[in-house]
Amino acid sequence: MAQNPYDQNTRPGIDAARLWAGGVATAVVAALVAIVGMLIARGIFDVPILAPKGEGAWGSASTTTYALFAALAALLATGLMHLLSVATPAPSQFFGWIMVLVTLIAVVLPLTLTVDSSAKYATAAINLVIGLVIAIVVNSMAANARTVHRRKRTVPPDAPTQQWNEPPTNFYDR
Repeated sequence: MAQNPYDQNTRPGIDAARLWAGGVATAVVAALVAIVGMLIARGIFDVPILAPKGEGAWGSASTTTYALFAALAALLATGLMHLLSVATPAPSQFFGWIMVLVTLIAVVLPLTLTVDSSAKYATAAINLVIGLVIAIVVNSMAANARTVHRRKRTVPPDAPTQQWNEPPTNFYDR
């Protein structure tokens, strides 16, 4: 049987500064994953993603927008993890399920569009990789940002007070 690492005087917490610093780093990684995915799809396989390939492998302004949305998704995931870490008993489990379902939506959505099949599959694949990267990195980084907080010690009103070894002398009793 596993022992509880927390006793009655401690509670789990999260180092918000470390969590959000990792969230910003995750946003940069997610944006770069989106750019690399688009460069591979457009530059190597000649498949348009979200917009026609009119500006070479980089595409149009949609590449920058796609990368910014990937970064925004990473920041939203960090905010979600922060909220779950302070408000739920098993934040990693809830975060994992939410991220699986959101990633699934991002993968299925392009498949429902009426565009070329190769563009559908390439966009779905890029969305899958971005979702997995965000989920794995944010979950891992949040585990490293977890802390243990000591509870403030409160004394119950009916608790006995500490007694002196000798009774104190009273100045007026002399």
